[in-house]
Amino acid sequence: MASQTQSTDLFGPDPTQDPLAWYKPDDARADMFASAPDDVGAAWRTFATGLTRLPGGLRQAQEWVDRQVADLGLAFRVTGDVEERSWPLSPLPIMIGAAEWAQLEQGLVQRACLLEALLADIYGPQNLIAEGHLPAAAISGSADFARRMVGLSPADGRHLKVVAMDLARGPTGEWRVLSDRVRLPTGIGYALENRIALSRATGPLLADINTRRISEFFNAMREGVAASCKRSDPRIGLLTPGRFNQSYPEQAHLARHLGFSLVEGRDLVEQDGRIYVRTIAGLKRIDALWRWINTRDIDPLAFDSRSRIGVPNILNACASGDLVMANWPGAGVVESRVMSAFMPRLCRTLLGEELRLPNAATWWCGQRREREHVRANFDNLVVSPAFRLPVEGLEDGRTCVIADADSPQREAIFTAMERRPMDYVGQELVRTSTTPVLNGQVIEPHAFTVRVYLARDGAGRWTAMPGGFARISDDGSLRHALIGENDRSTDVLVIDPAGSEHTANPPKLDPPAVRRQQGVLPSQAADNLFWLGRYAERANQTTRLVRVLLDTGHATGRALQPAGATTSARRISALLERLGAAYGGGDGKEKTPAEIAQAALSDISLPGSVASLLSSGRQLSLLLRDRLTHDIWRIVNRPLPACGDDADSLGASCDLLVERFASLGRLLADTMTRGPGWTFQQMGLRVERASMILQSTIALVPGEASAEDLAALLDLVDGQSTYRSRYLTMPYIAPVLDMVLLDPAQPRGLAFQVEQIISHLSTLPNLRDDGMPETPLRLARSLRAWLDAADATDLEPSDLEHWRGALGHLSNEIGKRYFLNETLPGSDGAPFLA
Repeated sequence: MASQTQSTDLFGPDPTQDPLAWYKPDDARADMFASAPDDVGAAWRTFATGLTRLPGGLRQAQEWVDRQVADLGLAFRVTGDVEERSWPLSPLPIMIGAAEWAQLEQGLVQRACLLEALLADIYGPQNLIAEGHLPAAAISGSADFARRMVGLSPADGRHLKVVAMDLARGPTGEWRVLSDRVRLPTGIGYALENRIALSRATGPLLADINTRRISEFFNAMREGVAASCKRSDPRIGLLTPGRFNQSYPEQAHLARHLGFSLVEGRDLVEQDGRIYVRTIAGLKRIDALWRWINTRDIDPLAFDSRSRIGVPNILNACASGDLVMANWPGAGVVESRVMSAFMPRLCRTLLGEELRLPNAATWWCGQRREREHVRANFDNLVVSPAFRLPVEGLEDGRTCVIADADSPQREAIFTAMERRPMDYVGQELVRTSTTPVLNGQVIEPHAFTVRVYLARDGAGRWTAMPGGFARISDDGSLRHALIGENDRSTDVLVIDPAGSEHTANPPKLDPPAVRRQQGVLPSQAADNLFWLGRYAERANQTTRLVRVLLDTGHATGRALQPAGATTSARRISALLERLGAAYGGGDGKEKTPAEIAQAALSDISLPGSVASLLSSGRQLSLLLRDRLTHDIWRIVNRPLPACGDDADSLGASCDLLVERFASLGRLLADTMTRGPGWTFQQMGLRVERASMILQSTIALVPGEASAEDLAALLDLVDGQSTYRSRYLTMPYIAPVLDMVLLDPAQPRGLAFQVEQIISHLSTLPNLRDDGMPETPLRLARSLRAWLDAADATDLEPSDLEHWRGALGHLSNEIGKRYFLNETLPGSDGAPFLA
């Protein structure tokens, strides 16, 4: 890396006027800015100068971009991580001139056509093998070769809908392909989000330098997938492995932007050669899937029977032509490094053309002459697994620059290559160009690679995203494919001349047909929204219980013994223990109200603590990225307020949490469309609130209660002021129970919650042909009838236990009717309706 300093020398350039004035890479020819044409260089300077005008200037430019990343909810997970990390976006993009991009684009389109022709032969007539152009072992040795797919072609004849390629720019400005990526085009969503975050952070800067838009690319990709479907208004899904996948945040953002349904394998079912998604309105046909899971996992009946993320018999739908799959199963066979050794020859054979965009020179050790070349030049090459699988000496499956390896590693690799040469390839060591990168307030040169994307449009033609996704490594290591510990990403811009057709005459797209529905809600999404409502409300009610405990316990330091605390405090403590939010007395030590409160709020080992419940809610929110607004996302993922060990600070934490839950409820009410998603979130909230009301009433009024017990119950439902205005006297059992349980006008009372549940259930689709109400609605109406018929003066504890059991039965029947029913959420956590 070139060393540099920035100075305010009166006789030198002013960095605030031209931050790139002091930028001096080691080799100007090998740097994107230093070798750029005048118009592109001017764009670099304009953008860098624009960064100095952000709040805080260059010093805070990274912080400003990070704020936009956080607002968008961008995150990623390094292999081995459990928690997600914030997406590392550099403020200074890479810029490519329109003329250079046009040449590059021609090579990319040609290579995409070559990959398509190659797959058509591999899974079709296999003439390349028969005629000696491609060794059979180069195909059969790949773990991504799907023998089951031989002879099975897509209905439209196109194996590929979306393609990604990793590129490196050499020291003299030439571009080379490092790898082809057709299984999973990871990074395409981050390319989109990088552009959105950068444009938000820098305002009009991108437009000022004539940046070509990428939105048309995503429109073309959506149209390309839809055009292959048999129905004119197809339903398209993005098939994800689930939230624990490393690129799940990217998949969720893509699904939301493209209008695709984000589905997992368990959401789908095959019937009569078609694929259907399980929804709250029954099975709905899926016409196309953009798959983000590997071929071997996609159909447990056709490939790996151990797969739990695929769809049984999905290949039947592919074979029938009623399901469009992007990309076709088995396409990953062309990703092996072996293929790079044959690409120039294959291009001449299949397309009758010379390869416009070369890949890194590759020698497969499975061939004698090539093996001898690798042996002779061993110390000057990069040695890699031929089929991207762990092999002896390269157990991590990554490449190794032999010149950088120590003697034992070099010897181990050389010996292993002698034993099984077909498992290895040697490749030229590609020296990459550098690009300006902002570190603090200093701009330095760093090496980079770029991932570019192509997709078929509505006419089946290949179109390239004008730009892409760049990876910058602080430690200089760019030999692995994924963002790692010391990596950053940045946007890649194509800069058009002023007045070009892209700048002066942006394409006019046909507007979509007006619609008000967002599609049918999948069963799993309904399940997650229901339990998001329940977890949030349980955390809210537990916080309120803790606050009442601190008030009724008089915030003393004494333990909860008869002489040291009120009856109400002891009863609330026992309730928190039953809810899994407090420890039992097994250690023989009585706890003070403050100690119980601190554990109930912050002890993550307690399944019913507020910390645990919020964590569970956050895990569910990860599955709902495509359905929650950014404001809701921020509140759900906000950390727990700091909890002290004294009653005052604990009470303040409770107040902050209650305010947060109120904000969340208001946001949900103000921002969620009044559709089935909002209905299930609200039903979860109402069921949980009703359950907590009953459990609190049973705990505080077990047949007899003091005025303080009744006052605590009124506090839990925010009913003190209403009671005082209605009765003008101290709390008595019957009036309090009537207000808390039976009054349908009390918004935090039981009867109100039941009425709301009935209202929500009435709006959901009915699958019965006879028009009769389904089981959940009938149970809810029965519960309302019991409440309507009840008299507060005659209530017994057994009545409350009966209603609680009926509410639990209702919750289970909601799950049976609308959810997937593989497991009951909450069964391994807090005892919600035990």
